[in-house]
Amino acid sequence: MKMLVAGRWVDRDEKIEVLNPYDGSLVDTVPVASEEDIEEAISKAVEGAKIMKRMPIWKRVEILEKTSELLKERYKEIAVLLVKESGKTIREAEAEVLRTAELFRMSAEEAKRIHGETLPFDSLKGSERKRGYFVREPVGIVAAIVPFNVPLALCAHKVGPAIAAGNAVIIKPPTQDPLTNLVLGEILLEAGMPSEAVSILTGPGSRVGTPIVRDERIRMVSFTGSVPVGKTIMKNVGLKKVSMELGSNSPLIVTETGNLEKAVKATVSGGFSLAGQVCISVQRVYVHKKVFNDFVDLLIEEVKKIKVGDPMSRDTDMGPVIDEPNALRIESWIKEAVDKGAKLAIGGERNYTLISPTVLLEVPKDTKIMTEELFGPAVAVNSFEVFEEALEEANSTKYGLQVGVFTSKIDEAFEAIEKLEFGGVLINEGPRYRADFMPYGGYKESGIGREGIKFAIEEMTEIKTVIFDLRE
Repeated sequence: MKMLVAGRWVDRDEKIEVLNPYDGSLVDTVPVASEEDIEEAISKAVEGAKIMKRMPIWKRVEILEKTSELLKERYKEIAVLLVKESGKTIREAEAEVLRTAELFRMSAEEAKRIHGETLPFDSLKGSERKRGYFVREPVGIVAAIVPFNVPLALCAHKVGPAIAAGNAVIIKPPTQDPLTNLVLGEILLEAGMPSEAVSILTGPGSRVGTPIVRDERIRMVSFTGSVPVGKTIMKNVGLKKVSMELGSNSPLIVTETGNLEKAVKATVSGGFSLAGQVCISVQRVYVHKKVFNDFVDLLIEEVKKIKVGDPMSRDTDMGPVIDEPNALRIESWIKEAVDKGAKLAIGGERNYTLISPTVLLEVPKDTKIMTEELFGPAVAVNSFEVFEEALEEANSTKYGLQVGVFTSKIDEAFEAIEKLEFGGVLINEGPRYRADFMPYGGYKESGIGREGIKFAIEEMTEIKTVIFDLRE
């Protein structure tokens, strides 16, 4: 498949192979963007940004709505491609494509609500004859750097708001699964996006992403990915706007009054959907000692029902992780936990990139699964006696994206809301839940800024203040 350079489909001799995570077969190849390709994309995007800024809102809305319609028309075809390149199940892939269509529709709606406010200058002595307001204008060129786990929807979370705000976009797709991003490029052009205003440059992050990030003509970088890569981007980004949605090690707390069945359901769906490759996957579970055994029994019973296998089969609940190196890493982290004293309740087996859903009990604090982001299908379940202890354990991480708390006590709920250091605190719901319109982002090393259509638009615009002096 060719890459998109300012509306022009380009191929190069140097290629990257896109492999099926399930069986290692070749899905397709994509070119590695050259320095000349990157320069052309950015220089044309400078013109594209001017076109987008002049474009009336109704036209941006039309492009976004048409993109949504075309995604819906092609969702089955795109979903199959998504399964092949990412390894998620066909049911998960179809849901992602339809979610992506909805994200563009929501972006179209929010484009109509970009507005400013009047400012009360006469509240200041000496400024009685001044009148003014502020408006929001596009930043210019937005670089969207997309992760491998939800490549289409998380691309839309960047591109939809960028277009709604009137920006040009340069997309750097994930190296492992860039194909559906390129299909999205086809759809954007068909929907009426100006050719100068959209490029999709494929290749390794070090050779393609870094030059884009460093370029002074790029006015904003929107990145989703790991903390180490995020820190590298921050060292290179210079003076421009940045939105970072980074890693997590999401905890879930179950008190003695929490609904166990509901908490187990949240743990299973949150810990094992997309093979645990979601930044808000449930990774650590803290359960009150009085209900610990009951919770574990229910959890293991539900985990046994998860069918692992061919992601193209509609009977499959969980497919492979993205590649064998990650599978080996996940396997080693599980082994480390067991070697240090954790009990393996279920799972822990690996067959190439398929890892059986794993539950570990009473896992030591100094293990990687308790301190780092696993990005795999394993959940650590530990017991606690005092609620305050559970809150402290939940906070004992460098991350702070989302956390779930199951309790029937309103005072515990509010104590959790006040004390937990996370961008999202969910009461009687797991941390895996996300509504695409809500502000989404984290504390500490989980990121900078917020996604969610309205909030991303705010990040992707500049405020211009206008003041009139009415004195003669």
